[in-house]
Amino acid sequence: MIFFSDMDGTFLTSTKQVSDMGWRALDALAAAGVEFVPCTGRPLSGIPAEVLAHPSVHYAVSANGAVAAKLDAENPQNTDLATVIYSAPLSREKALAVHQIAREYDVTFDLFADGNCLLRRDLYNRLDEFMDDPFILQSMRNTRTPVDEEPEQAIQRVDVLERVAMYWKDPADRDAILARLRSVDGIEITRSYPQNIEVMEAGTSKGTAMTWLCGHLGIDPSKATCFGDNHNDISMLELAGCGAAVCNAEREVRDAADVILASNDEDGVPAYILSCVG
Repeated sequence: MIFFSDMDGTFLTSTKQVSDMGWRALDALAAAGVEFVPCTGRPLSGIPAEVLAHPSVHYAVSANGAVAAKLDAENPQNTDLATVIYSAPLSREKALAVHQIAREYDVTFDLFADGNCLLRRDLYNRLDEFMDDPFILQSMRNTRTPVDEEPEQAIQRVDVLERVAMYWKDPADRDAILARLRSVDGIEITRSYPQNIEVMEAGTSKGTAMTWLCGHLGIDPSKATCFGDNHNDISMLELAGCGAAVCNAEREVRDAADVILASNDEDGVPAYILSCVG
């Protein structure tokens, strides 16, 4: 048995917290010797440190499945000490091609690399123009590092380029960008919020990383339970033995799930975990 969970909109409340029942569920997993794997679109450094430090958590999947890492045993919340055990990097050529399209529109350009998320400082300072929800906005600020360099420079400088993403304001821009991205071969497109577009290397997903990590740990994916709420979670819900969507999930995610749970603000995921091991 192993549990993989998306963070935002799924395990975390809408205020980006772990609920009291959430901690009880993690404690129950630790007591039972069962792994809980955060499986998120966030960079590794953006996963809440208190979650990484919990004794039920030894591995994490980040950047929509571009990276799986083993946490440091002595200091698990320090992601600089984590060991990358699986990666599916986005090629620099493809990232540059995506940026050539994005630069023509009023969108952010988030560069996920080396366990972090980089954003040009002027766009970082405008994040409130792209996100109204104050809790999501604060999370975006907390999980991004403002930089004083152009994306082209950062793309060439980083070691492992994980994925890129754009937040848009105008749906017309979204539609135009998505249409033009069809001309870029070898990429995977998804989203974790209605307002963004996320681009990975073709074949990269939370589902592929979940399946790989299960194999690495000697666990059949049929023994895995995965939780999610948005499009970037669908692959792991479909590949797991049990795919569970919170009821606040988007319709396509609920359609892909085996089980529908109470919402992220009603302890849907923690209650389900406790029903299994509590």
